[in-house]
Amino acid sequence: MIRALQRGLSQRQCFRHTKYLSSVAGDVPHSRIEDVGLTDIPTQADVVVIGGGSIGNSTLYHLGKMGVKAVLLEKDQLTAGTTWHSAGLVWSLRPNDTDSSVLAHTLDLVKSGGEIEQLTGMDCGFNNNGGLFVANNKERFDEYKRLKTFGKYLGVETYVLSPSETKDLYPLMNVDDIYATLYSPADGCLDPSTYVSALSKACQMLGGKIITNTSVTGIETETVRGRRRVTGVQTNKGLIKTEKVVNCTGAWGPYISEMAGVDCPLVPFRHAYVVTENIPGIENMPNVRDHDLSVYLRLQGNGLSIGGYEPHPDLLPDGVAKDFAFGLYELDWDTFAFNIEHCMKRVPVIEVTGLKSTVCGPESFTPDHKPLLGETTDCRGFYQGCGFNSSGIMLAGGCGRELANMVVEGTTSIDMFGYDVNRYHPDCTKNKAWILERSHEAYVKNYAMVFIHDENLAKRDMRIDPLHETLLSKGCVFQQRQGFERPGYFATHKEAVNKKLEYDWYGSYGNKVHDNYAYRDRLDEEYTFGYPPHFDVIGAESDACRERAALFNMSYFGKFFLSGPDAQAAVDYLCCSNINKGPGGTVYTNMLNKNGGSETDLTVSHIEPCPETGLDRFYIAAGGGSSNRDKAHIMNVIDDKGFDCTLVDQSADYGMLSLQGPKSREILGSVCEADLSNEAFPFSSHRLTNIAGHEVRLMRLTFVGELGWELHVPSEGLVDVYNTVMEAGKSHGIVDAGYRAIDSLSSEKGYKHWHEDVRPDTTPLEAGMAWLVNAKLKTDVDFLGRDALLAQKKSGIKKRLVCLKVKSPVPLVTLEAISRDGDVVGWVCRTAYGYSVGCNVAWGYVEHPEKISLDWVKSGKYQVECMGEVYDAEVSLAAPFDPKNLRVKGIYEDAA
Repeated sequence: MIRALQRGLSQRQCFRHTKYLSSVAGDVPHSRIEDVGLTDIPTQADVVVIGGGSIGNSTLYHLGKMGVKAVLLEKDQLTAGTTWHSAGLVWSLRPNDTDSSVLAHTLDLVKSGGEIEQLTGMDCGFNNNGGLFVANNKERFDEYKRLKTFGKYLGVETYVLSPSETKDLYPLMNVDDIYATLYSPADGCLDPSTYVSALSKACQMLGGKIITNTSVTGIETETVRGRRRVTGVQTNKGLIKTEKVVNCTGAWGPYISEMAGVDCPLVPFRHAYVVTENIPGIENMPNVRDHDLSVYLRLQGNGLSIGGYEPHPDLLPDGVAKDFAFGLYELDWDTFAFNIEHCMKRVPVIEVTGLKSTVCGPESFTPDHKPLLGETTDCRGFYQGCGFNSSGIMLAGGCGRELANMVVEGTTSIDMFGYDVNRYHPDCTKNKAWILERSHEAYVKNYAMVFIHDENLAKRDMRIDPLHETLLSKGCVFQQRQGFERPGYFATHKEAVNKKLEYDWYGSYGNKVHDNYAYRDRLDEEYTFGYPPHFDVIGAESDACRERAALFNMSYFGKFFLSGPDAQAAVDYLCCSNINKGPGGTVYTNMLNKNGGSETDLTVSHIEPCPETGLDRFYIAAGGGSSNRDKAHIMNVIDDKGFDCTLVDQSADYGMLSLQGPKSREILGSVCEADLSNEAFPFSSHRLTNIAGHEVRLMRLTFVGELGWELHVPSEGLVDVYNTVMEAGKSHGIVDAGYRAIDSLSSEKGYKHWHEDVRPDTTPLEAGMAWLVNAKLKTDVDFLGRDALLAQKKSGIKKRLVCLKVKSPVPLVTLEAISRDGDVVGWVCRTAYGYSVGCNVAWGYVEHPEKISLDWVKSGKYQVECMGEVYDAEVSLAAPFDPKNLRVKGIYEDAA
């Protein structure tokens, strides 16, 4: 036991807290900074940032860099709330490119001689002592090797160390039970107060105003063209007129959001760490993350700050007191014992070392452990910048940059969908139990291994369609996206599927034990970097689609109706493809941002006129995982341009089935009277018909590269239509199939997935989709992103999406480094096993420092590095399956 306890102190005495920092000055590792704020408030501002922590100051700084003279309001003094007591860890590698890019910018700001120091002459308090990731088993080591491989593309230097080499680097560490470690010399930690002091000075040097001891008491709004928008911020010192507000108040985010009438899906937790007395020999040791033990150890002077993510954290479901500023909570030793015991296991000397201080403060956590950034749908001009899940210090630099981009440019410089406040469906953000339980689960899984097919267990079955029970009875293993249950694959053993997906993570609501939890057993099979046991099951679904027919339930898609006098003008401006086929036409298109990046990936159908008005009407079908964000983008562009039209969300009113495969025409033709011939029903068109007594909109489309149709069905008729099609398909060998098969089929066919290989930071030209925009660029029709594409066509592109076939029998999981003639030139952003081509199919962007050419792409020798091993790859610009696109046309005799 800890030495202080051995001296006879009670646990309560050992971990005693007084409430406010002023009464424990010197006992905590960080102190409040001097008041640098002004006292008088302006009557008007271009942007008002609320919250004086790391993210608020970073946003103000980056707004200043963009020439915006913004105002920051802080109710107390800078760093109040959560920033002042942050552990301040800064890591270089994360298991996705967005996090890594955000972290890289933070390091560029704070490192010795970095951007902030160059501007202000002030040190940011960054201690570059390095970082160690500890692997206690082979699977964890495989994950670290994956990070190391991705680090080669990022330029992050890392080293794999054996247990003995780890001991040499960190003599006080117990290495008897470890497998290996990953050492990253670029890592370190920030002193929050020093960092914010330097950042706030930089803000003011760029024209930003910081006003402390000023409380926000209300957000003024007005309704214009049917949508509320910000007009001002009311404070205890008066009104500031503004059209843009950025909420950077962390755990207090819901209070400010409520003033604007918007949701803020986060939950405050009591999050803690303790600081040891001096430990001889600990000087200059790297910070440690032991993900398997779910703890971290941060160098703190000549001692350690130790903490982690315990399985039963203390939630604050009713929020934090509004006047809470530099306060702390009493540490709950029963909760924290998990962390300290695991830290003792990793660094045994902690057991005989006294404690200097304990820090238990509020921290905000979100349902997927990612921040909330961006403009809200319910109130124009109100931006969220909160919910940082105890990573606010290290994410603040990059997130402040992207928040400033959102406010000024209306878009981001990198793909920020994982942080986008509109990534959640309103059904989820308005459900308190969903927010609580999912945030709890995300907290507990923070240090869990990142497997690409992992699924949440908390608050399942929230959004289901009428087919749910039918598919469940047939062995469906579901995935959840935006709270919606969609088919993943169909298990061969019906007893091994999910019956009720409810798993309660929130302790005070009661914990359920699932000893015979079939869905959990299935999910455990996904916890591998190898091929899962159901690899052949997914293959059988894919083969059936290629050889006979498969029926996919895609009802979770977003379905929107756009109508009004300016409906045609709106789709012309929004879409990068020509939407001018007239009624009966369906067009696959992207909607771009001002930089030419792809903001959406969807289909637009010109349908029959509005019955009431006779005006143009368009039906938009958007991928369910991003549909809420797509909706926000469409509404904002319509609003900004002043188009006289309305977007109506009827996603819940319609189901969507996709019948695909060589036998699809025969099956569909037997259940409806529509002429399905190529002449009467060409690809990329739609017709209304009747199936099983229900009106169905048939669309000749495919996302798997086969002859096929989408069936858009009123929800009340979905089961009837499904049963009718499946019965008609029995003699043709039809099967149910899920999204795991779609992943494989679409990858080998070269169809793009938004947020993976098509993103807001990639243009159609870079993604090899020039065909999507070329026709419209030849017209004089203006559209969002047109100027950027024209400029890019003139200057040339520097990166290009390519296909890589890897024939070695090794699973790829994304983030693999791509080498050309021995030089790292890119990374894999999407991959799946192609059952029809018999190998792994990877898609990734390769880059050239000046201008990329097709000859340059084709002439190199390519390799893909996966978890430290290098494999030869065949590169091409075309899809490996049916490159002539014959099967889509119903031509199978000559298709390869």
